[in-house]
Formats: sequence, structure tokens, C-alpha cells
Amino acid sequence: MKNDVLLNGARRSVELTRSAEEPSQLVATVGDRRVEADAAKICSGVYSILLGGRSLEVHVEALVDGMVVRTAGHEYRVEIVDLRSWRRSRSGGIDLAGRQQISAPMAGKVVRVLVAPGQQVETGQGLLVVEAMKMQNEIRSPKSGTVERLLAKEGQAVNSGEVLVVIV
Repeated sequence: MKNDVLLNGARRSVELTRSAEEPSQLVATVGDRRVEADAAKICSGVYSILLGGRSLEVHVEALVDGMVVRTAGHEYRVEIVDLRSWRRSRSGGIDLAGRQQISAPMAGKVVRVLVAPGQQVETGQGLLVVEAMKMQNEIRSPKSGTVERLLAKEGQAVNSGEVLVVIV
């Protein structure tokens, strides 16, 4: 699949293809640069990627107009230029249905809680901020709905994968 994206504001043409023989093998073409990688999904939004002999843990957070990718202490904002095409490729939209449990993408400390139980939220709205590796990461709602449960408090240490908020 080929898309035009803004990578931290710089426009790039990106094409991802998966090997038919080995589904974990990916080829990414960014502009005229070709990169081969071996990728495995660890859990929702977390991937283990082997790139040029280097192992990376990559965290991907979906946003309304793209995504935030975090790896090796760096954060990259990826915006899809042709949003309609991207949404079609993701089954017509990115608003998730049903109860959603939002988990900590990595171990860290909750530095701000932005919502309260019973509060209405929109897709992409900030729920809380977790600090990990000296970087603050805003955790956003994957869907519009109501905050059913808030399981985190400011100052609380959290582990990777720990449920922080439940949205219905």
C-alpha cells in the first residue's frame, strides 16, 4: 500500500509491502530509499522490529489524522495526506466500537490526568499524560464515548500494558 504522509511535517511517499512467503518480512520504500525489516506484533500498538541487525520496540498510537510512532527515545508524528484513502484502507474509519481499555504503552509515571469518570470524550482527545524515559506521552482516546473507569492517578507509577482508562 502506498501513501503520501507527513513525517514530522516533511512530506514523504511511503510504500509498505509484506512478503508472501514470510508475513513478518516487510519492505518499506520511503521516497527512493528501500528498507527491509522483520516485524512482529507483540500486543496492541506494540511491535518488535529487526532492522539492519538492530532490534527495536516500536509503539504506535492511532490518532484521528494519522499516528504517533515512538521508538528508541524518539517520537515521530505521521499524518496521512490522503485521509479518505487511508480511512477506506482501514475499513471506513478509525472510531472503534464497544468498550475500549486504554493501556500504558510503556512503563512510566502518570504526570497528568485530563479526564474524569463519566466525562464525554471524542476520538483523539487526550485522556492522560505518561512520562517514560524523560519524555511525556499523551494517551488519547481511540473512540468517542464516555469514561467508564479511570484507573490511574497523578503521580502513579504504571507498567507497560497496565489498563489506565476504560471508554464505553
